[in-house]
Amino acid sequence: MKLKTKLTLFNAISKLVIVTLFVLLLPSIIENINRNYTDSRLIKQKDKLLQIVKDRGIKTYIEDGQSYGSYLPLKEEYISLDEVEADYYADTIQNERRSVERDTIGYRILSHTFRADNKNYLLEIGKSTETIDDTTGPLQNIAFLILLGMILLTIIADQVYSNYILAPLSRIIRTKLVGTKFPSFTSYSEVKTSTSDFQHLDLSIHKMIETIEHAFQKEREFISNASHELMTPISILQSKIENMFEQEDIADEMKVRMLEMQKILNRLKSITKTLLLISQIENEQFLKEDEISLTDMLQDLYEEISIRLQDKNIGYALALSQDVVLINVNKFLLFNLMFNLVNNAIKYNKPDGSIIVTGERVKNYYTININDTGIGIDADELPYIFNRFKKIKQSLKQDSFGLGLPIVKSIAAFHNIELQVRSEKNVGSTFTLIIPSKLVKQ
Repeated sequence: MKLKTKLTLFNAISKLVIVTLFVLLLPSIIENINRNYTDSRLIKQKDKLLQIVKDRGIKTYIEDGQSYGSYLPLKEEYISLDEVEADYYADTIQNERRSVERDTIGYRILSHTFRADNKNYLLEIGKSTETIDDTTGPLQNIAFLILLGMILLTIIADQVYSNYILAPLSRIIRTKLVGTKFPSFTSYSEVKTSTSDFQHLDLSIHKMIETIEHAFQKEREFISNASHELMTPISILQSKIENMFEQEDIADEMKVRMLEMQKILNRLKSITKTLLLISQIENEQFLKEDEISLTDMLQDLYEEISIRLQDKNIGYALALSQDVVLINVNKFLLFNLMFNLVNNAIKYNKPDGSIIVTGERVKNYYTININDTGIGIDADELPYIFNRFKKIKQSLKQDSFGLGLPIVKSIAAFHNIELQVRSEKNVGSTFTLIIPSKLVKQ
């Protein structure tokens, strides 16, 4: 999952938690708001009435000790004013129930005592709790919708800002890592960003790539130079051994030892040539200008390996969906690639086994499968079969240098051909070549 996706997901989840908490707390919050608003309104009404009494006198509401009461329509609000005992005191706001015209109604009631004309009066101002509750639902809905809108806007803002702030990181990954073909490197180009962390990351990756490039180049130079330098003494030693064989006074025991020496030199020469070939491939010293028929190449391959097939009585079948012509390739290298794969299929096959080579178009690619009924490869060894000089358990019983599959991998990478392997122990292996459409003549 991408970093900006994770950030957006985190922001969305955190906001969802906030919304959940808000929804749970919303009823009590709205209830408190309504209650505080109602209390504030009741207090304003009390202050207004007391001011009227102060300006006009208590007789404006009460004459001859009678009570005063006033109800708004539907009994939603009321005001009452009564004379009470001199020692009675009240100054509260609370929910109470009142009986009004045979109806018992719940009110939010402000009770307040005051003195006027040397008498003690009790003022009560009430508002129906039902009307208060009627506004709670709509207020909750409005608050919830506003909250959702704000959350949505912040999520969009977070996404936009995350894309903006992480854009340099995406460019670094795309141009410096994903877009780089190792070990082929390009010159350094700075990614423009005002974020110091990204600037440091960009420069660090560049220095790391320079180090890797230098190490790759040194390795290539060493393999190439060592291979060239080794060929000369090997050839000299082989010539001297061959000249010694022409001498008549050499004992048979010496000839046996010389044959062993010559066999070792041949193995060393083969390894040197193989390393030199890998070095030349990786240094792109081969041209890709050939145009070859896949059927003809596989037929030539069969003619070259037919004797080995007969020795182990292995069946060989070629089944291509059509005769495909490959362009912009190197014929020598591709033949070498196919030869190594089929040769391994013979080497690690069982007597009376079979090898099937198939080819077909799949979307924009052409795939070639080399399937054998051999001894297979252990699952824990599959990731390492293309490593140089890595000899898996099966190859220990064979005359193998551990360089055949590395050559295959290098040639495939040189042609941008994807290489896949499937194998099952004691059942067989399938090597798949996925050839891009640009190498297939239309």
